[in-house]
Amino acid sequence: MNFEPTETQRQITQVIRDFGKIHMQPYVLEWDENQTFPAQLFKQLGELGLMGVLVPEQYGGSGLGYLEYVTVISEIAKICGAIGLSVAAHNSLCTGHILQFGSEEQKQRYLPKLASAEWIGAWGLTEPNTGSDAMNMKCVAHKDGDEWVINGTKCWITHGKSGDVAVVIARTGNVRDSHGMTAFVVERGTPGFSGGKKENKLGMRASETAEMIFDNCRIPAANMLGNEGDGFIQSMKVLDGGRISIAALSLGIAKGAYEAALKYAQERHQFDKPIASFQGISFKLADMATEIMAAELLTMQAADTKTRGGVVTQQAAMAKYYASEVAVKTANEAVQIFGGYGYTKDFPVEKFYRDAKLCTIGEGTSEIQKLVIAREALK
Repeated sequence: MNFEPTETQRQITQVIRDFGKIHMQPYVLEWDENQTFPAQLFKQLGELGLMGVLVPEQYGGSGLGYLEYVTVISEIAKICGAIGLSVAAHNSLCTGHILQFGSEEQKQRYLPKLASAEWIGAWGLTEPNTGSDAMNMKCVAHKDGDEWVINGTKCWITHGKSGDVAVVIARTGNVRDSHGMTAFVVERGTPGFSGGKKENKLGMRASETAEMIFDNCRIPAANMLGNEGDGFIQSMKVLDGGRISIAALSLGIAKGAYEAALKYAQERHQFDKPIASFQGISFKLADMATEIMAAELLTMQAADTKTRGGVVTQQAAMAKYYASEVAVKTANEAVQIFGGYGYTKDFPVEKFYRDAKLCTIGEGTSEIQKLVIAREALK
């Protein structure tokens, strides 16, 4: 496998770096402090083709593959993990679910608006009492003539309040039946669909995380994605791609923290020489560089397999598990290298430190990834 960046990947990298210097870096701290979800920024990212990376050109997307997608997410996350998270959730979860399992009519209806970021997407699987136990779902949907009626609550939803359209998985059969859940598309403004509590988070604060509440929410039968009872199976396949997203997000955060620490270690002098010359610091940088490289290779391998249409369940879980743990470790070491300055908001590593932790939790905890990896190994 040759993972040397293609010309397209190089162009994406340069576009994001140029865009980020003007439209992101000056505002990152403000967004973080105030928990501002900068909706207009995503419209601009949509104009650049970064909100429909994997969507075919016939539906208004960029028509690129997962290697390019990893480049997009990781480069944005090097600037701001929260923006990277929102771009990832929009692309791989909501848009990705409709792209993989929607009918032609549904694709034509929703994908152009999502790819341009005219509409921001949300994806609802998690509930207050389920977490990793998705088959214990309490949000239900029942058929009533030519409509489905949804009742229940989803939590920890990226863009739960601000999203214009959501893919929602609801129980339509028995509890713990893997064929007892169904996926639906629900548009904002539908009676009975509202946003709930917005979470006050440790990190990723510019990425909105909120409840979605369904109170006798009626949607047309035509809004069902795929067949009745396929929602859970669809979700597991969507999460395979989503875990590559989180691996890429983790990779960007790790690289951002590492590059900041490397630069600081060369500039900061103690005992009349740069601290990078001390073995205690240089060995930290060596470990960080090595682990980031390993995480990148795992992530690119999973992305390459996904692009070629292969099964990525184990590879995506490995990439997500390892890259997310590396992001946390790298950010922690970056704060240590900065010393007291690393503990202040005057330097970027404290934010990388706070943002990184979510990567070991979202879209399946590190413990769940180990279960997936082990299950696949034992088949």
